Amino acid sequence: MSSQLTFPSKLLENAVNAFTTLPGIGRKSALRMALHMLRQTPDDANTFGTAIMELCNEVAYCEVCHNISDTTRCEICADTTRDHAIVCVVESIKEVMLIENTQQYRGVYHVLGGIISPMNNISPTDLNISSLVERVANGEIKEIILALSPNMEGDTTCFYIYRKLAEYPIKVTTIARGIAFGDELEYADEVTLGRSIINRIAFDKQ
Repeated sequence: MSSQLTFPSKLLENAVNAFTTLPGIGRKSALRMALHMLRQTPDDANTFGTAIMELCNEVAYCEVCHNISDTTRCEICADTTRDHAIVCVVESIKEVMLIENTQQYRGVYHVLGGIISPMNNISPTDLNISSLVERVANGEIKEIILALSPNMEGDTTCFYIYRKLAEYPIKVTTIARGIAFGDELEYADEVTLGRSIINRIAFDKQ
């Protein structure tokens, strides 16, 4: 689409500009989305808008693991049938959903909210690492599984966490390298990801 396209309505242009802020959405896709919304009934459009507003304004984050939740403690952390002595450390909420879909893991999680990336000005203090250390210091955790993407930033973050937890008598493991170095965890299929969790290895022996 030409960047010089003239919109017949400023409202349409504003909507297109809003859609282009979404990841992977260019102006052509944004225009299709905006025009699609114009074809919806007022009730459907209001339902869509309300869902987005409620997500942004009312969603909560688990006080224990930082997973997204409707309450102060997520369903996973509140589940007494899960093994709370095993904590799987992930980059984002998306990885929690991916691992849960494998149905191969029955421990709990800790969401970092990102990975260490000097190029993107993300330092350890920007992540939920201190709260992870606090959870371990409480003495109830026996194993930490580092399930971060096997790339340079992921490995840097794993090593940093490993060093922070070195003084505690716990096992620190990492997912098996069924996922190639440089790949993003989100693109792994469920079978590969599930096997990587099951066949995890000690971090210092990888």
